[in-house]
Amino acid sequence: MDLIKKNIHMNKSKCKSSLQLTLDNDFNVPDVKPDIVQLVKDQGDIRITDVKVMNGKLVVKGVLLFNVIYISDDDSRPVYNLCSEIPFDEVVNMEEGCADDNVTVRWELEDLTAGIINSRKISVKAIVRLNVSVDEICDQETAVAVEGSEDVRYLNKVIQTTGIAVNKKDTYRIKDEIHLPANKANIYDIIYSEVELRNVDCRLMDDKFNIKGELPVFIMYVGEGEENQLEFYETEIPFNGTIDCSGCEESMIDNINCSILSKNIEAKPDMDGEERIIDFEAVLDLDIKAYTEEEVDAVSDVYSPKKEVTPTFEDAVYENLLVKNSSKTRIIDRVHMEEGKPSILQICHASGMIKIDDMEVIHDGIEVSGVIEVSILYISPDDNSPLNAIKGMVPFTQTIEVKGITENSNYEVIPSIEQLSVMMLDSDEIEVKAGISLDAIVFEIIVEPIMTELLVTDIDFDKLQAMPSITGYIVKSGDTLWSIAKKFYTTVENLQEMNELESDIIHPGDKLLIMKEMDEVF
Repeated sequence: MDLIKKNIHMNKSKCKSSLQLTLDNDFNVPDVKPDIVQLVKDQGDIRITDVKVMNGKLVVKGVLLFNVIYISDDDSRPVYNLCSEIPFDEVVNMEEGCADDNVTVRWELEDLTAGIINSRKISVKAIVRLNVSVDEICDQETAVAVEGSEDVRYLNKVIQTTGIAVNKKDTYRIKDEIHLPANKANIYDIIYSEVELRNVDCRLMDDKFNIKGELPVFIMYVGEGEENQLEFYETEIPFNGTIDCSGCEESMIDNINCSILSKNIEAKPDMDGEERIIDFEAVLDLDIKAYTEEEVDAVSDVYSPKKEVTPTFEDAVYENLLVKNSSKTRIIDRVHMEEGKPSILQICHASGMIKIDDMEVIHDGIEVSGVIEVSILYISPDDNSPLNAIKGMVPFTQTIEVKGITENSNYEVIPSIEQLSVMMLDSDEIEVKAGISLDAIVFEIIVEPIMTELLVTDIDFDKLQAMPSITGYIVKSGDTLWSIAKKFYTTVENLQEMNELESDIIHPGDKLLIMKEMDEVF
């Protein structure tokens, strides 16, 4: 008598860790660039170059890429930029036994500050948080049937589970050319650019998936000519492509996280030899997971009318998808001008970044609170400070509805900005309108006793002999035909036939006749 088992592929979080590191360095202004009078805006990006996993620790190598815009003492061209990088090599302590597993490293640039040391030197300080998670694919063995003697009887229970079918990483490259409109000057020097990822949508197909979205692009450059005019150009690059993904099926549930891994923007000449084309390339990092929902008929009880069968149980942990939800909200708030900043003549560009401060499981939901860090680049009428930037914090609180969520549930929330616009109300206030999306996937944790082994022995002859040939039985609360048949070494079918029952439904107080059927064994 053997148990027939089925493997259910589960993705389990093995260990998580977080490390905050401080990067600090000084940089000299290159000889070809003029002195610094005033810093306008700083910009930073983290690029992870290598991740090595060893027992008990994780080595993460990368660089902080930064770009600082400053006002110079050059009357002919007041705005310049200074860009460089700060490398880092950090060890993140992990739990033992996390080697050779699926490691995900996500970063947050919590703070970036550039300061003037003197007219030829700046200091750059940054606080970076590395969030590391290690997942493992494990097979949860589940007994679904019993084979052996034809007299064996077993009872099944249904367990709702969500297993993982695909777990992989990939990249998607986007290349395009941006042609400047006729009213824009030729490019002499690109000094600042921003690329954001918006409205990403992924749809699974058989052995592949479709990805589409938009990349808003903002470029600030110095135009050709004696005036060295400062130019701004903003556009949007849509993308739509298909990526091979073996094992995917259209019916599966996708959880594909997408972020910008790297980007490159360079000016190049058009057919007339004029620098009017921007060569654009971006690489998206894709963390791909696809899940299948299934009902597993697990063996919950077993017996034989001719043998003593003693099962052994162990608790097994399953995950079941509660919800995959995208909660959207619109936020309107005001940002006050910083004291001492020149007034706004024209707003050039606004960008935002969501920082989540807290996530709390509440009744039938997740309450998310945080801020949108808004950065606004603008032109002022002050000749000594023609370009300026201000920062503001827009707080938000949003509840994601998740019926049945508990403190023990596993969940992940990915925030994104879908729309952002700013408008000058007066000399002191700017109105900010933002549309944000909180994409959540939530799993409930199910702990079920699962049959792992069977001990089969002969029935005690004395116990059998002591049983009457015919027994009258009054059904008690909690009784089922199964439990009664098991107790008296008979079968549900025999009980139904003996008592002329049309179904296996019985009620407390019902009277049953039970006939002993074990004499033939001996």
